[in-house]
Amino acid sequence: MSNADFSDIPGTYVFDGDRAIQGQHLNRFCMSLMRPVNRARFKSDQRAYLNEWPMSEAQKQAVIARDFEALLDLGGNIFFVLKLAALDGRPTQSVAATFSGQSTEAYAAMMRSGGRSPEGLRSIAGRF
Repeated sequence: MSNADFSDIPGTYVFDGDRAIQGQHLNRFCMSLMRPVNRARFKSDQRAYLNEWPMSEAQKQAVIARDFEALLDLGGNIFFVLKLAALDGRPTQSVAATFSGQSTEAYAAMMRSGGRSPEGLRSIAGRF
């Protein structure tokens, strides 16, 4: 199966070879935030630090906006993108909540009660 096979499943971002290539510099930027000196530089002037990376303008704008869904769509790997959330003191659960369109509290309650129903989250063409 290819990434295209999953393109009609709402909210699905398959991190395949094409996305890895697309997000190579975005993901390297995110990993750079593991070092305290880089976190400090980024916090002091986000745009200047981002301009050191050969990312697309759309990727840079998604970083600045903390648009995690756009970051995944633009080639971000969730494990790397979460470094950006951590920089802001955001737990993983708060990022997951944004993907489901809920507050962190509502998302946590949903997960405690058994998770999200798969209804409406399957292949539109009925393949999965």
